[in-house]
Amino acid sequence: MDYDSIDAESFGAGLSGIGLNLLVRDVKVECTFLETVFGMSIHQPTEDFAIVTYGSKVFQLHSDGTYHSNPLLGLLPEQPPRGAGIEIRLYDSDPEDAVRKARELGAMILQEPTDKPHGLREAYILCENGYAWVPSRPKTSE
Repeated sequence: MDYDSIDAESFGAGLSGIGLNLLVRDVKVECTFLETVFGMSIHQPTEDFAIVTYGSKVFQLHSDGTYHSNPLLGLLPEQPPRGAGIEIRLYDSDPEDAVRKARELGAMILQEPTDKPHGLREAYILCENGYAWVPSRPKTSE
């Protein structure tokens, strides 16, 4: 798919497997966060929508206003965190680099880069919408 030019109907019809769609207050602010901190690519960003790619994976951002008739909108809290209970794990992102960039944007660091017993070095970063982003890499052997 050419994410920069595909129309909405073709995009939707071409999706398969499992999908991730994040509702955000400000699509452009979230795009800046994802580009800056994790090097994600943003496609067709508007005030209401963006296609986001992380390596070969794709997901979507939608503004709250686009969900005016969606039953999920009524469940969203007025104040963050919105994403309590979900971790968005990014296995190809350097935790130290991501934390440094997130700090520069004023994002909340929930956990500094830490070696975990399950073989990963990871950090927890909360974006302004309350989603927990977890940049992770395999631990280096010493």
